[in-house]
Parts: sequence; structure tokens; C-alpha cells
Amino acid sequence: MKGDMVMNIEKPVLKVQLLGGMSLMYGDKPISFSRNTTTKAMKLLQILLYFGERGISRGKLIENLYRAEELADAPNSLRVTAYCLKKMLVTMGMPEHNYIRISKGTYYWNAPMETQVDVHRFKQLIQEAEQETEEEKRIGLIREACALYRGELLPGSSEDEWVVIESVQCKKKYSEALSSLCEYLWEKREYEEILSLCETACTMYPFDEWQTIRIDCFMALNRYRDAMKEYEETAKLFFEELGISPSEKLINQFKFMSERMKGTAQNIGDIKGRLREDEDEDGAFYVTLPSFRDGYRLVRRIMERNGQSVYLMLCSLVDSKGAPMEDQVKLSVMSDELMSSIKYCLRRGDSFTRYNPSQFLILLVGTNKENCGFIFDRIERYFCREHKSWKKYLNFYVTSIADADMDNARMVFQKNGIQWEG
Repeated sequence: MKGDMVMNIEKPVLKVQLLGGMSLMYGDKPISFSRNTTTKAMKLLQILLYFGERGISRGKLIENLYRAEELADAPNSLRVTAYCLKKMLVTMGMPEHNYIRISKGTYYWNAPMETQVDVHRFKQLIQEAEQETEEEKRIGLIREACALYRGELLPGSSEDEWVVIESVQCKKKYSEALSSLCEYLWEKREYEEILSLCETACTMYPFDEWQTIRIDCFMALNRYRDAMKEYEETAKLFFEELGISPSEKLINQFKFMSERMKGTAQNIGDIKGRLREDEDEDGAFYVTLPSFRDGYRLVRRIMERNGQSVYLMLCSLVDSKGAPMEDQVKLSVMSDELMSSIKYCLRRGDSFTRYNPSQFLILLVGTNKENCGFIFDRIERYFCREHKSWKKYLNFYVTSIADADMDNARMVFQKNGIQWEG
């Protein structure tokens, strides 16, 4: 034990970056990856470094490393992969050592030197900030965490399901931390720091509307032309990349900027309306299932009088085989993302609810059959904007409310469009 302690002190620290890309630094020497980062040995290294002291069970490790067709000989393949990883690390300039420890069916990273992993430190800082009661110390921890976050977890392995799930959870922690930091800085009128923080966020996540906070800062600094430029670039990005218009919040900011730049006079009624806008939520109206049911019944009654077209859409999360998704961790992450996508992509006049953990119901008022296809495309593009592979987990079904109670009214949704069948 004493010899091991000396060994750890004498050896340089291994610094690992997994957020925003993978890199290793052994002391002051960068570790170059001579092999393709998609090899099984590299994927094993990524998994071991990420799970660290927690470890990962043999079953989960095999599931994350090998495809279904490779599982028959997976135990032997894992032994070969582990051997290749140990040789690869030495080739890259690391000291010879057994870097994989196995205990009771669980695999652990086992390095002879101290290993510092950025995502571990990021999570630790967030946890400490959540437990800190002194405001200045809490903000200091959050500021350090935000500075450490450099982007998606292992973006080069974004097709691996375990990476996607862990990455989404890390991103959520980052977004919540940055929002909290910006609120604090706004109260202190530290607009320049907010601009810098949100510029980084906009670069990493251009479709998450951190631009709206930058626009608010520019306006607080009376830099209306900069605010207008930010709006125009954001609106162009959303239209060209996602085919959707800016959110209502962005449009309201545009109106306000235009009026200030033109020097338009405001009466008390306009001012009251302007103050009230920020209290309204953007996007579709989320309601509980009982409220959705009542709204559905009311809309049916209104339809009898004015003949307005209304459609009911069902959005379902499924597994890769099209069956109901049973992986609860994966379902939780995707369900939250689907809820955000529906809320963002629909009009404020549309309402939706969560029918069960894997399904959402949407009430589309005043639309037509053709537009249902456009609505699906919009939600799907936004839902899959960062993880293209998620497309296969999304199914949609839609029917006209006028025909919903007819036994022979059926609708089939296909990946390349919508088809009604009588």
C-alpha cells in the first residue's frame, strides 16, 4: 500500500477531456490516438473513463460495445478488446499497467496515476452548488462548472445509445446551471459577462435560444443595432436549418427593438400589453390529461356550430423494433425532449398533454389534412436536431375529430408522409 502511494505521487496526472471531444494529457504530454476513435478498444476506453469509480457491469458493457449480431461471442470479444486496449495505451505513451480491474462482474478504470476526468469534475461542481447555502460560493461553483463544460459528451460517439443518454443529462445540468448564473448576473447588471457566457452556449447549442438572453442584454446596454443583428442571424438560422419561424419571444423582442429604434411613442395601454407579454409562455399550451379531455369535448361542441376542422395527433416513443419503449432511463430522457419539441414547434393556440410516459396527444385547431404532415416534419426535425438516430424512435398517428368516433375511420402514418384510409 505504501509503495502504491509513492507510485501515485511520483507519476504525472492523467487529465481526460470527454466534454466537447476526447483528449488525454499525461502530465504535460498530449496522448495522440494513432487508431480510429471508433474502434472497440477506444470505445471501451471511453466507457471505463466515464464510469470511473462507479464501474459498469459486464452485461451493460457488452450491451454498449457490441451490436446484436455480435453478442453470441461477446465474452470472448470483450477479452480480446481489453487486451488490445492495454497494448494501445502503452503504445500511446502510457506506463505499462493493468488498466482494467474486474470485481464481482463489474469493470473499473484502474490507472497507476491520478486520473482527472472533466465530466466527473463538472458533475461534482453542480452537486456541490446544489448543496451550497451561501449565495456567493454557490455562484462560484456554478461559474466554474459552466467554464468546464465544452459541449456534448463524446460527440464522435453520438450514435452510441449510452453516450446519447448520458450526454442529454449532462446538457440538462449545464442548461440549468447557466440559466441560474445568468439570473444572478442580471440582477447584478453584469450584462457583458452574460453576453460572453451565452455566446459560448449559442455556439454549442444554436437552437436552444440562448440568443434571446443576449438580445435582452444588448437592449439593457442600449445596443439596439447589435440586438437587431442577433435577432436577424438567429431567425435566418432557424428558417434555413429547421424550416421554422422564430419563437414568439424572439418576435416580441423584434417588435420592441423596432419600436425603440424608430422612437415610436407608447401609450399606457401599449405599455401594459408589453409588460404582460413576458408572463405568457411560448409554444403550445400544455395541460393535464383531465383538462385535455374537457378541452377536447368543448372543441367538439364548437365544431358542431362552426364546422372548423380539428385534428387529434398521437406522438409515440417506440424502441428500434417499433414496440413500446421499455428502457425507463432512455424513455425519461426522450420523453422530456419530445415534450419540449412539441411545445416549441406548435402554435400557442394548440394544446397537448402527456397521455402516458411514452405518448403525447395534440389537439390541432383550424388546420387541414396537408398541414398535419408539415407539423409532424417540424416536430421530428426539432426532436432529432442533435441526435439524428432518434428519428427511428418516433411514431405519429393523426385523425380528424369529426371522424374520430367512426368505426371505419382509420389513419396510417408512414415515415415519408401521412396516408388516410377510409
